[in-house]
Amino acid sequence: MKGKTVQSGIDPDELSELLSTPNSSIKVAALDNNPVAFRCHFLSAGPVAISDCAYDGTLLVKREAPSDRMIIFLAKQGHAIFDYSRNPIHSAPGHGIILEGEPSKGGRIFGPRHHRNLFIDKAKIAGHLSRMLDRTVSGRIDIHPHIDLTSDAGLELVNLADQLYRGLYDGGWLRRSPLALASLCDAVTYLILENCQHRYSSELARTAPAPAPRQVKWAIEFMEAHIAEPISLNDVATAAKVSVRTLQEGFKQFKNTSPMAHLHEMRMAAAHHDLLDGHSERTVADIAAKWGFRHLGRFAAEYKRRFGCLPSQTLKS
Repeated sequence: MKGKTVQSGIDPDELSELLSTPNSSIKVAALDNNPVAFRCHFLSAGPVAISDCAYDGTLLVKREAPSDRMIIFLAKQGHAIFDYSRNPIHSAPGHGIILEGEPSKGGRIFGPRHHRNLFIDKAKIAGHLSRMLDRTVSGRIDIHPHIDLTSDAGLELVNLADQLYRGLYDGGWLRRSPLALASLCDAVTYLILENCQHRYSSELARTAPAPAPRQVKWAIEFMEAHIAEPISLNDVATAAKVSVRTLQEGFKQFKNTSPMAHLHEMRMAAAHHDLLDGHSERTVADIAAKWGFRHLGRFAAEYKRRFGCLPSQTLKS
């Protein structure tokens, strides 16, 4: 993905260049030199990126060097087979696959094929795991390559990927809301780590160390000081001097909520304050985006439940 966002063509060499990165080359060839076609659209959100790709014909694909990103395939149409282990890994609609970007023996994409890809920096994954476990994590996590996209976790992953793609596409609303973008990228990463089997799954399943009320207090003070910034759960845990899991347990015990749900409530109150500002020229959409609310309709419904009127009514009052 060499700085290009959209490209289409019929030359496998052009596709090879498009899919490769400076540190991880990918070689693409057409089966028996038969005609092929492709259209790929890449959108970056820093440590998380997403692509939407369509192919015709049968393509042979080989990753020749390891990638620094984990790759998740969310098939919408057609089939692909990747030879990353003893047993070939099959990608099809309803069946997501997760690859750690290791060099492969090869793979085949059978067109017509349409899939979305999520790319997550391995450094982001290691950082999240390190904060969840309160110790340094590095190297492969040996994640199980299959995820059922019809399960609750799988459906939510597809939903998050769709939000990310729509929100970044063609100057979409996520580009105007760094709070929402950071939250969405973290949600994708935590969903993968908490719902897919990997080397650290059993350790994550153990009871977290007991929290103290002062650590929850430190977390809330940090949230208040950085409410308008794209802070992550990792940032809050670091400020509270605990692991992510201990922080989550602390909010559950002492606040009957989760850390990010509490931050969400704080930002809803901040949005209410902005809407009450009669001198503001901002729209409801502007204010919702400022405070990281990803869906305007859901924001309006939640706002009405909490404050008894629609945000547009508050703005006009």
